[in-house]
Amino acid sequence: MSAIYKKEIRTFFKTPVGYVFTAIFLASSGFLFSLSCLHAGTTDVSNYYTMLMFAYVILIPLLTMKSFAEERRMGTEQLLLTSPVSIVKLVASKFLACLTLFAATLVVSALYFIPLFIYGEPNVGKIVGCLIGMTLIATCFISIGLFVSSLTQNQFVAALGTIGILAFLLAVGLLGTYVDAGFIKDVVEWISIYSRFSTFTYGLFDVASAVYYLSVSFIFLFLTVRVYEKRRYA
Repeated sequence: MSAIYKKEIRTFFKTPVGYVFTAIFLASSGFLFSLSCLHAGTTDVSNYYTMLMFAYVILIPLLTMKSFAEERRMGTEQLLLTSPVSIVKLVASKFLACLTLFAATLVVSALYFIPLFIYGEPNVGKIVGCLIGMTLIATCFISIGLFVSSLTQNQFVAALGTIGILAFLLAVGLLGTYVDAGFIKDVVEWISIYSRFSTFTYGLFDVASAVYYLSVSFIFLFLTVRVYEKRRYA
């Protein structure tokens, strides 16, 4: 498992994917931070992270689109399927590699907060809560991206498919603000990735939301494992 994990990390920087993802992430997050905090003259980072969450719709597919699709296109997928490593460990290695690069980039982007601490008094609890919430959301989005990538050998198709699913999931959350029917509104808010993030923006750790995000990640990782188990024994 560790060998595949290290291979995936190296692959990110042997190809343009890692550099492109990091550059676009830092550029877009820097722009959003400047717009929502510096130009607005506030130390409240909740709006910044909320906007960054929507940027994930484009950013995460850049990170996951080649994970399985490229293996299938290059023909190296057969080497993985016939290796002594279990499918669970294979999927987990690719997932952890993507999450590692994402988390490292997210930590680097936290350097933007230095001016806030120099010239103001930001709420540390809110910052930590938002960072935890964004990481949990990223686990969901990465697992979805890996699942879509496992279904095709075309990276472009994998990226577009992931963007479509992520955009739909966030749109469902926004839809809840326009629904008046009590039962439907409760259901939409319960399944909404967007609505559940709001608790973290107050500096609170919502166990129910954390379990929800991790459950969604588990479901899509499980589906990815099933795709490859079926392909291995086909």
